[in-house]
Amino acid sequence: MSWSTADIPDLTGRRALVTGATSGLGYETALELLRHGAEVILAARNPEKSARAAASLKATTGHTPEVLELDLSDLTSVAKAAAQLTEPLDLLVNNAGVMAPPYRQTVDGFELQFGTNHLGHFALTARLLPLLMRADRPRVVTVSSFMHKTVRGISQDDFRAANSYRKWDSYSKSKFANLLFMLELDRRARAAGSNLLSAGAHPGYASTNLQTAGAGLDGVTLESRLLGLGTRLVAQSAAAGAMPTLYAATLPGLPPGSYVGPSFLEYRGAPKIVRPTRTAQDPELARRLWAWSVEATGVDLF
Repeated sequence: MSWSTADIPDLTGRRALVTGATSGLGYETALELLRHGAEVILAARNPEKSARAAASLKATTGHTPEVLELDLSDLTSVAKAAAQLTEPLDLLVNNAGVMAPPYRQTVDGFELQFGTNHLGHFALTARLLPLLMRADRPRVVTVSSFMHKTVRGISQDDFRAANSYRKWDSYSKSKFANLLFMLELDRRARAAGSNLLSAGAHPGYASTNLQTAGAGLDGVTLESRLLGLGTRLVAQSAAAGAMPTLYAATLPGLPPGSYVGPSFLEYRGAPKIVRPTRTAQDPELARRLWAWSVEATGVDLF
């Protein structure tokens, strides 16, 4: 039987934070969490977009989400945002992402995609860990991509990539890092005897502005036109793309370390548990990435 949003349990009393929740997958994730009774914090970089998203979500669900200003490409902003929260947190959805822009650096000097997609979420999870550990059944869901399958390895040089930048390679490596982080967080939580559940998800090919926003920073190019056309023709909706995240975030009894994607060739369809590549499951590589991430961000978990 296919899983749908009708299978999401009552989430009354549970508190969730979703990064990148002003549009696309994050917005759809926040929408369903609100519909099922959760208290939701929209964490995003642009206050105006956050306010518009919050108003839209309230009009649709009757529930008012909180808004938190968060720029994942700025580690000071991550620390400031986390410090504003004081109540226990049941669910953290590491969803926000940057895809395939021309070479840019974060405030802290890292390549933009790696700095935002991986290091920003690593630091945010670390700083929110005390609030997560105050919840009865805390869960962290990290959103990756099927493009992690193109990656055969990773190095500390990828954090900056100043002399060898290829935008799609860097994007894929950042999503590969998301999976290494998710699985290593699961290992460390279990080794520490914690009840924190770490899981991952990917949306398949979903229609959001992520595919064209990064490429569009180069101007209107053939690549951005083709990406836009492909998205319109063959991608599933953002609501459908959010289903694996919602499954990972809400399914009772989800096995720790689960990775969830669409059922049809991991491309589209109802969510199911899928497998990361063997390289993404390498514990030694994950431990090295963890050590590099601690060095880069100045924070640690477990």
